[in-house]
Amino acid sequence: MNAVRSRLSAAFAKDRTALVTFVTAGDGPTGDILDALVEGGADVIELGMPFTDPMADGPAIQAANLRSLAAGTRTSDVLAIACEFRNRHPGVPLVLMGYANTMTRPDPAKFAAMAENAGVDGIICVDIPPEEADTLAPFGDYGLHVIRLATPTTDAARLPAVLEGASGFVYYVSVAGITGLQQAAQASIEEAVGKLKATTDLPVVVGFGVRTPEQAAQIGRVADGVVIGSAIVDLVGKHGADAPAQVRAYIQSLSAALAASKEVA
Repeated sequence: MNAVRSRLSAAFAKDRTALVTFVTAGDGPTGDILDALVEGGADVIELGMPFTDPMADGPAIQAANLRSLAAGTRTSDVLAIACEFRNRHPGVPLVLMGYANTMTRPDPAKFAAMAENAGVDGIICVDIPPEEADTLAPFGDYGLHVIRLATPTTDAARLPAVLEGASGFVYYVSVAGITGLQQAAQASIEEAVGKLKATTDLPVVVGFGVRTPEQAAQIGRVADGVVIGSAIVDLVGKHGADAPAQVRAYIQSLSAALAASKEVA
């Protein structure tokens, strides 16, 4: 296992639920926000690549994409942010999350090489289905994890195709909708996580609609990780240059809740 892959594996080897956080690159003082996430207790960080048509995202992340693009953020800027983060935090896993146009043009192999060189650990490409997985093969060739998404509409017949070639962790999208607007019932999350764990040895993390420490703790009793995204992006949008302190305090509350959830379980 190379250094890229070992960072992500180590994040899930701790005796508690992993806290996975998301922030949009180029929205606000991104470097300081990333540092605040680490200082607050984030185990894995997803760095969103701004895109003009973020179809899976709700209003908060849509607005963050627009702010970032208006500030002139480009792919080279995202990779520079990733590289600087890796130099400051050599042991913290960093995953790029985005859409096919940002990761496969002009050439996925070239982008994979640049991502690996920047110290990225893996990718989540929201809009490439398993049937087109060959498009992402170069990322595995460069030692990066290709993280797959399962949803409430992923039935037993389709799940093997979703999991084939997946690595790092499985991201369970807990609602059939966009980010940030609704939360799934706990019973449905528990049922889905149970089915996924019976099918794969990969860690299962749950995201979409998780905002409060209480929600995170509930999910943390059954999942290997919990993803928080829109709530962080909201803080960045509201506080701008002053966001890092707000983000740090918020992440500390989530990290404490997840630690306590395992104690209860």
